[in-house]
Amino acid sequence: MSSFRHLFLVLGMTGLFCFPAPAISQPASYGNSISLEQARLVASAAAGEARRQKLNVAIAIVDTGGHLVYYEKFDDTQTASAEVAVAKARSANNFRRSTKVFEDAVTGGRAAVLGLPGAVPIEGGLPILLNRRIIGAIGISGASSAEDGVIAAAGVDALEK
Repeated sequence: MSSFRHLFLVLGMTGLFCFPAPAISQPASYGNSISLEQARLVASAAAGEARRQKLNVAIAIVDTGGHLVYYEKFDDTQTASAEVAVAKARSANNFRRSTKVFEDAVTGGRAAVLGLPGAVPIEGGLPILLNRRIIGAIGISGASSAEDGVIAAAGVDALEK
C-alpha cells in the first residue's frame, strides 16, 4: 500500500511541474532620469487635463532618485496638496508602481502597507516610463484621488505619444 502512495505522490508532484507558473508582473527598471524638458511636457499635459476638469491641483515631478525636477501649484489649491503631490511622486518612483496599488491594498484590508516608509496609499502618483524604463514619476494632489489619477495619467500619456 505504501508503494502505491509513493507512486501517486511522485506522479502528483510531477504533474505540478507540468503547468507553467503564473506570470508575476515585475515593475519596470530605472532608466536615465527625466529631463526638465520632458518634465515640462508631462506637467503641461497634466495641467491641461486639470484645467479641462476645472480642478485646482499641485503637480510634482521627480527624477529616478526621487529629487524634485518640476513643481506647479494652481491658485486656490489647498495648502496640504503641495507636500502630498511630492510625496505621491516619490512613492510612485521609489516603489516603481502607481500609488493606486497601495490604495487598493489598504482598501482590501492589507493594513501592513501603511507601515512601508514612504508609501502613499492614495491614487495620483504614477511612474513615468520612456522606452519601458522608469525615468521619474508624477504626483498630483488637490482633487479626489480618482481625479488626481486621471490627471496624472494624462501627463504620463503625453510623453508616450
